[in-house]
Amino acid sequence: MQPRNADPSDPIVDLSGALRHLAWTLRRSAPDRAGVPSVPTSELAVLKQVLETPGLTVTELAATLGMQRPNTSAVLRSLTLRGLVTREEDEGDRRRALIVPTSLAHSEATAIGDAWLDVIGEAVGILPADERAALLAAAPALRSLGNAIRAGASAL
Repeated sequence: MQPRNADPSDPIVDLSGALRHLAWTLRRSAPDRAGVPSVPTSELAVLKQVLETPGLTVTELAATLGMQRPNTSAVLRSLTLRGLVTREEDEGDRRRALIVPTSLAHSEATAIGDAWLDVIGEAVGILPADERAALLAAAPALRSLGNAIRAGASAL
C-alpha cells in the first residue's frame, strides 16, 4: 500500500514502506511468539508510555501522547482490567492518582522484547552477509529516526 501522490522512485517512499511493513509484521508476530495476548495499538501506546515514565497522571499521560483525556481514561480502564496498570495515590497530593505498570506489564514487556530479539535475530541470520551488515550498521540511524519522529510529534 503506497501513499497517494508518492513518487515510487523516491527513496523515502521505499524506506517508509519498508519500515511500515516491518513494524506491522513484528507487531503481529511478537506477542504470539511471546505467548502473551495482543494489545490494541492505542493500549500499546499508553502501556509503553507508562512503562517508560511510571507515575504520570491521566492528564499528563494524555498530553504526552497527544490523546484526549477521555480516550486515555478508556484505554487505562482496559489496561487495568487486563492487570497491566494500576493507580497509586500521590503521596504529595492525595487527590492525584498516578498510573504505574504492574509486574505483569513488566514481565509481558520483557517477553515481547525477547520475542522481538528472537524473531529479528533469526531473520537477520538468514540474510546475505552484506544485508546483515547494512542492517546492523543502520541501528544508530534508525534510533535517531525514531527520536526525531517522537520529538517532531511532541512539538505539534
